[in-house]
This record gives sequence, structure tokens and C-alpha cells, in this order.
Amino acid sequence: MAPHLFSTTVISLFLILSLVVVVVPVHSLSTVSISETSSNQTLICALQSLPDNNRTTSLNCTSFPSGIHIPQINNTIPYSGIVSGDGFVSALMSWSSVSVMVVWRFSSNGTNVDYKQIYNGTVIKELEAGNHHICGIFNGTDRLGCWQLPGYGDTVINVNLSTVAVGNDFTCGLSFGREIICSGSNSNITDHIPGGFYRSIEAGPRHACAISQNNSLHCWGDIYNAEGSENHPEGQFTSLALGENRTCALRLNETVTCWGVNNFEFELPAALRGISFATIRAKRTVFCGVSSSFSLYCWGNDYLDSNPVVFENVLPGPCMSSCPCAPYALSSNYCSNGYQVCQPCGGGWGEPPEAPSSDPSPLPSPPRPSPEPGGMMDGQMVAFLVVGCVGSVSFLLVCFFLLFRYCKKKVIRIHDSGRLEEAEKDHCSSPSGPVQPVLEKRLSHLVSAGNGAHLEEFSLQVLAEATDNFSQEFKIGTGSFGSVYCAKLDDGRQVAIKRAEISTASPNRGVGGVMRRQEDRDRAFVNELESLSRLNHKNLVRLFGFCEDSDELILVYEYMDNGSLHDHLHRLSPDHSSLMSWPARLMVALDAARGIEYLHVYAAPPVIHRDIKSSNILLDSNWTAKVSDFGLSLSGPDDDGSHLSLHAAGTVGYVDPEYYRLQHLTPKSDVYSFGVVLLELLSGYRAIHKNENGVPRNVVDLVIPYIISDEIHRVLDPKVPPPTPFEIEAVAYVGYLAADCVRLEGRDRPSSTEIVNCLERALTACLAQPACSPSLTGDHIDSIVVDTNGS
Repeated sequence: MAPHLFSTTVISLFLILSLVVVVVPVHSLSTVSISETSSNQTLICALQSLPDNNRTTSLNCTSFPSGIHIPQINNTIPYSGIVSGDGFVSALMSWSSVSVMVVWRFSSNGTNVDYKQIYNGTVIKELEAGNHHICGIFNGTDRLGCWQLPGYGDTVINVNLSTVAVGNDFTCGLSFGREIICSGSNSNITDHIPGGFYRSIEAGPRHACAISQNNSLHCWGDIYNAEGSENHPEGQFTSLALGENRTCALRLNETVTCWGVNNFEFELPAALRGISFATIRAKRTVFCGVSSSFSLYCWGNDYLDSNPVVFENVLPGPCMSSCPCAPYALSSNYCSNGYQVCQPCGGGWGEPPEAPSSDPSPLPSPPRPSPEPGGMMDGQMVAFLVVGCVGSVSFLLVCFFLLFRYCKKKVIRIHDSGRLEEAEKDHCSSPSGPVQPVLEKRLSHLVSAGNGAHLEEFSLQVLAEATDNFSQEFKIGTGSFGSVYCAKLDDGRQVAIKRAEISTASPNRGVGGVMRRQEDRDRAFVNELESLSRLNHKNLVRLFGFCEDSDELILVYEYMDNGSLHDHLHRLSPDHSSLMSWPARLMVALDAARGIEYLHVYAAPPVIHRDIKSSNILLDSNWTAKVSDFGLSLSGPDDDGSHLSLHAAGTVGYVDPEYYRLQHLTPKSDVYSFGVVLLELLSGYRAIHKNENGVPRNVVDLVIPYIISDEIHRVLDPKVPPPTPFEIEAVAYVGYLAADCVRLEGRDRPSSTEIVNCLERALTACLAQPACSPSLTGDHIDSIVVDTNGS
């Protein structure tokens, strides 16, 4: 099949699928939670975000009536979601590859609070809580995990769900086929599961409700009216909140309607009946909703009904780069870099309910009794089977298409030894001819542009004599594209000579592989020349000159007497390293940060290094740290709002996951890598190391949970003497800085200038004795004044 015909076929099938695939609401972690104690006190918590201050998302709580001891919450921690139950509030934090869940538990009178971490592991993408336990869905596996309270036991349930709802003694969810699955000891729930396909599901203490594909409502469980059946209102709905014997729902016009015992629909305060809501939550008798103007209203008791506004600036969901349907108009004021909060899809939020085209459901059906299990196949099942068949065929075609692309296009290589590089690779055909070398063209451009005028061009004979013809005796290591030698020139300068590897053909590599290896070598050589010929900073390794002679490509640098930071952290014994004190390590971090700041802020155009790691931070005779190895560097965008689109490159363990996933390169990608270096400095662990069971583990996954739990002392490098009382304040402060640097989204990370400022404060705190409190980069230690030009 011709490539263009193949692509057209795949695209056409995707267009067909887009007409029949089930459209579901945008799921996200909750930003509002309601908790109650046995003494009928209510604690309402919310994640607030201030306009035009998008790095500040704080967790705030208030009690009704007053009396609950509000948890001491560190509002510099990036909470991503909160849930609550009887006498507890739980908060979730997520980083690149790990989630941490903590819980605050209250005594029966609300005066005593117990704080504990109950989970540290795979990222949790959805979290819900009943009155007594919490359940979440793990990212990647879609497995269901539950944490029982009290006791902090946890269980991973062998079921895959797209969404979860938690009751008192049961748990329900939707499968990826949009069918309802329930388990637990409440037979009124588990024995009466309705058939059909649904958009969403919610649970109360003893009953559950689901919204079907055509936005109609179906409830079951312990029915709570006197007649033995539930008389819920007719109409179409978008979301639900279930309390104790009462339910509220959002209609398509964004207004709330409620029903239940004692004519509960009339308890909704009149002032709230015309308000447009984005989301609603419930716990027992209390209901809360985030309005489309981001105010949090609550109702359900006399106090709240008369004082419904609880918090302002509460977002109904997370900030996202793009929305499958429409965003909230005001959300761009709360989100940075053009991000917005997405409205749910599927009937509602700007879609007129009476228009036939507004209902995205592919499976509309007239009202009829729910089919019994094993009954006759209905129209929805036929449509579902059609979707499955078309999807299966499309999946096979996509696999063939990706295989075709794999044989013809660029792929990414991951090297266990380090580099993650872009490469050309043709597995399906032999090279048809020689690849045009890029070296000569780029060197000519470099000379014509006037760059490198101050660089010296060394002869091959001089460098060969200085190294005894590149003898192993003079070899001190390897760089991005070859071996590194130490030598002394005739003028007395001690230099490091980086000699590119000369590739030769082998049966395994083949001619094409050699040519591509040569292109990689040439590209790294010219990148170093282009970068270092126009950069001059005391925290960047200085390039003296180069040699280009036939097949030889050689770079000559200043010699760094004390090797690399990686050597001092992971190879040398404490007796042979001067980096065995916390002030010394923070000084190295500050030096490297200043070098990175120069690349990002002061170089014109800015430079993104792309391979920041401890082995590329070198130390001179005065223990000044300098950034080296610019073989992968690129001229970057002029501001953080822009990016370069290209395949990921760097070193495994240091590569920004957002860059790897989206292939969008910004200076914040270097910030992530530097955050990993900070974690190495603090813990002494390699970026990728093996745990006690021999399983590879990332230092981010190990150290970050201890940092956010204020227990960094548990993972500090044991080779360094324990920090003094005022040193531990600064070390903890740097720990929070590192946590900021490795946040999942680049827009949430600090800039290189902010990193320098924070490290200056921390270093001064180590060398003096100020009041230094652990906090994230948004906080300040006002009593410290530092000369930013000093080292």
C-alpha cells in the first residue's frame, strides 16, 4: 500500500471513529472536600488559586460551627486534589512519576489532629472517598487501590476502571466500556446494578446514581422515600452529588436541583437556585458547589443556608494546555502560559439541550426498562459492538502504520550508559548512498558569522605530542563524543583535550550506522564550538580552541583539577573529597545554577543545555563549579512561553518527563535536570540507582516524598556529617527548591534566576545563623542580603 494511501485510510477511520466514540466528561481530582465528626461538626476544605499569581495554590479549611482544630497545612506544597470522610481530610500530591497521599484525622470533638502519610507510589489519577475509606485509580495500569481508615491498610483490587465512586460499604465504577461495576457488602447495590452504558457515576453512603449516555438519571441502592422507590426529577443532567438520603444534580443549564427525604428539594436556598455551577460535592447532609465564577457555595444546614459563600477563587478542576470541548472563560486569569480549566463534554456548558446536535452520545435510546443481565441484545449493545469492531480494525491499522513510520522516520534511542539521543535509523532498507556530511557546512557558517574568532586552532601534531600520541596514560575520561585527555602544552597551560571517536565499519553496525555515528560526532563537535565560542562566564568551562584535521575532531578546554561533581558524590571516598560539608555542597549548587542562569537569561540567543547532570558539572582547583559538555545544546526560545519541538535528548534519569512526552523543549527542561542534581547533592544517591531489592529506582521517586513530609533528614547523604540546627534549615529549604524543580509541568517550576536567588539565601543561612524556615521558592527569607555577583 502506498504511504499516502495508507495514511489517508488511517485518518479516514479516525474520522469515522470520532462520530461514534463515546464522549465522556473531563475527569479530574476534586478541589473541594467535606468532612464531618461524630459531634456533627463540619470541616470544608478547598484548593484556592489567586488570579495572576498562578504559582500559588493553597489548601484552606474552615469549620461550621467553629471548633474543629484546622490542620497545620504547608501551603507551599503543590496539592493536586483533596477528599474527606468522617473525621479525616486527605490530600494528594503528584510529581513526574510518583504520588504521595497524606491524611489528617480528627478526634470525635474535633480538637486533636493526627497527621500521617498513607501512600507513596505510582501516580494516582482519580481519587474519591466515602465516609470511612479512600479509593483511587493508578495511572498507567487503571487498577483500583483502596486505603482503609483507621488502620491505614491498603488494597489493590484486580479491576480496571475509568472512574470510581465510593460509598460506606461498597465501591462502584465505570469500566472502559462504560458499564457499571460494583463490589462490597451492600447487596442493595451489588445485586441491582443497572445495565446499559453511562457517562458518570457517584455514590452516597448507601445509594448510587449514574448518568446515562443520553444524560438521563438512574439511581439504585437503599431507596429512601416512604413509598419504597426514589422519585428523582425528570430531565437531563451533567453531574451528581450524593449525601445521606438526599441527592443533588446539575442540569444542562448548570443549575442545581435536589431531592430526598423531607422534601429536600425545597431546602435548597432560594439565593442559590439561579446560580450556574461547574461542579458539586456532598458528604452526609452538606452539599457544596463551585460556581462558574469560581466561588464555593455550600448548603444543607441552617448555618450554611444563611451563609452560603465559603471561599472565593476555587477552580473546578486543574489548569490544562488544551480542552477537548470548551474552557471556562475566566480560567485563563488563574492559569499561566495560556492554560485553562476545561468544561465537561457531553451535553451542557454552552450546548443548547434541545438541539439534536448538542448531544454527543452515540447511543441515544428512548426511555425503557433497564435490560436484565443476559437479556436480549438492544440497540445500545449493537452500537457498542460496532464501536468495538471498528476500533479493533483501526487499532490494527494504526499498528501497521506505526511500524511503517518506524522503518522510515526518526526514532529515539535510550542508552543504559546515559545518553538519550535523537538518531536516524533505517531498519528496513540498506543505505542507498552516502549521507551528506554536515561538518564542513556548519564550520563554514561558524567562521563566516565571526564566531570563534578568539579560539585557537591547534595542529594535530602539537596535541599528539602533548598526549604521547593520545596514550592511555593521559586519558582521564570520556565526553559526549569521545575520549578526554589531560596534557600540558608548550606554553605551560594545563588543558583537557577531548578527541572525537573515529568510527570504523563493523559487521554489526554497517556502513549506514557508521555514517550516522559520524554525523552525531560532527554535530556535537560543532555544537560545542558554536556554544562556547560566544559564551563567557566564570561558571562555564572555558574552550581554548580546536583541531580539525582530516578525520580528527578535537576540542581543547581549560583543565578542571578536581574532576566532576559525580565523582565526588558517587565514586570518591569521603577522605578524598572536599565536598563533605553542607556549605561546600550548596556552594557547588549555586555555582552551577549561576552558569545555567547565564545560558538561559544572558546569552543571546539563550542556550538550552539539554544535558545537565552531575558528571557535566566540573570543579577547578579552587573548587569553583563550572557547567561543561555542550554537545547537545541548542539555541532556545526567547521566553518561557515558547518552545522548540524536537525529539528528546539527554541522559536517562535527568530528562524532563514533559519534554520527553510532548517533545516541547524550554529552559524549564534544564531546570528539571538541575533539580535531579540537587537531589543527588542532598541524598548522595545516583539519579538512577538500585533499591535494596536490586530494582532500578529514580532519585526523584525516593527523595521527594520525604521532602514534602518534612522528613528530609531521613534521606540526607550519610557520608556528610549531620547538619547543625541552622544548617538543616537551609538544607530543607534546598529540598523544597529541588521539589519545585522536578514538578511534572514546566510552567510550575522556578526559573534559573529564582533558583540562584534561593540558593544564595540557603548558602547564607548555612554560613550565618538567620531565621531560615523551610519553604518553597515562592517564600522569602527577608533577613538575608546576598551579593548576587559573588561566589
